[in-house]
Amino acid sequence: MSRVVILGVGAVGGTLAVALTEAGEDVLGIARGAQLEAIRAGGLTLRTADGDRHASFACVASPAEAQLRDDDVIFLCVKTQHTEAALMQLRDAGLRDQHVFCFQNGVENERLALRYFHNVHGVTVMLPADFVQPGEVVCYGAPCIGSFDIGRFPAGSDAADAALVARLEAAGFPSAVREAVMQRKYGKLLMNLGNIVGAALGEEIDGTAVTAALKAEAEAVMAKAGIAWSDPAEDDDKRAAQLKIVEVPGVTRVGSSTAQSLARGAGSVETDYLNGEVSLLGRQLGVATPGNDWFTQLAARLVRNGAAPGAVTLAEVEAALGL
Repeated sequence: MSRVVILGVGAVGGTLAVALTEAGEDVLGIARGAQLEAIRAGGLTLRTADGDRHASFACVASPAEAQLRDDDVIFLCVKTQHTEAALMQLRDAGLRDQHVFCFQNGVENERLALRYFHNVHGVTVMLPADFVQPGEVVCYGAPCIGSFDIGRFPAGSDAADAALVARLEAAGFPSAVREAVMQRKYGKLLMNLGNIVGAALGEEIDGTAVTAALKAEAEAVMAKAGIAWSDPAEDDDKRAAQLKIVEVPGVTRVGSSTAQSLARGAGSVETDYLNGEVSLLGRQLGVATPGNDWFTQLAARLVRNGAAPGAVTLAEVEAALGL
């Protein structure tokens, strides 16, 4: 069976690495820094509501060290702000015809990948996970820890999609081939517009009305652009019942991937490719998107100032957005 190469062994990539290794897959991780050292020294622990899981798998520091094989399946699991650099590394390492699956939020990654490679696939990721510390990730999904929609970019599907769905389901991830996978990814984009809201206010603050305003802007601009979307969390009752966010004993959830980046002082967040996608479409079409514009600028300021999650008050946000 072909090897799975996971570029970016953080929350999502780490969860996948542990589950696939447990299922008997040949997994190669590509990580960096303390995470790479921890995995090499003692494997990776995945904490879940049902207890801790642990797996050891090969891990290298770069695509150049991976010695890519013709039949490798590539999982791109970095955040969008790191995608272009990762793609260039893959190209320089000899990637050509191998299938690249974008296990990432937002809708820009696939477009970036298609500039370099022709076998590009979109993946809608429904996997509530955190990177806790080197050598450990936590996933809050139950009874299944995650699920995925998969299809070729920009549309359609092929045998590689069906084969990967079978492998993911064997590893415990309910998944499906979607001929219009980007429709699902645009639906997930709407959900992710609230990431910066929770990160800015703190997860304990109710930012529902703020997020609703951002979604309303996005839906208006997407409608004008003729972009169809569907909610990956609600339009499949069976799979929705299989994935709920629950508590993991002994772990306090930081929040979205954006909140995690702020909490770790990662030096960047993905807001430019989430809320910023709405701003881009709005500017292209002449549709005002003031709320998403403001939050994109806010995210940059929070990163620049080294702010922690919860650094902004609800009153400040409501005043800025006129709510």
